[in-house]
Amino acid sequence: MTRLRKVANEVGLPLGKRERTFNSRLAQELGKWAESEGKGYQFHNAVFRAYFVDGKNIGKTPVLVDIAESLSLPVEAAREVLEARSFRQAVDRDWSRSHALGVSAVPTFVINDRAVVGAQPYEVLEQFMNANGVKRRKP
Repeated sequence: MTRLRKVANEVGLPLGKRERTFNSRLAQELGKWAESEGKGYQFHNAVFRAYFVDGKNIGKTPVLVDIAESLSLPVEAAREVLEARSFRQAVDRDWSRSHALGVSAVPTFVINDRAVVGAQPYEVLEQFMNANGVKRRKP
């Protein structure tokens, strides 16, 4: 947590005093559903805040349903997705791909089945992008 807190402070990310680690599997599954509903980015940000800032247990259905509701996602549909585990296989596929790519930390950046794992200096990411043919956008 010391290193995480240091990096968060350096980049201006909010970080609360989380004292427990919770299983994020259900949050990942509901996140896949939120993506299919066009609100994946918002959902992932809300889960980050709930977990890392507010210390909420993102492994609990009521917490995840509240997050979905806060984003105007259909509450009953969210509850059904969690109960039926509708997106379990999609998350399993993501985990299998991550394992095959050697992902062991977040963030991980992947281009053409090559990966840069963990928080890296800007120069490393720039070199990775250049080596993989990604052109810089004009501002």
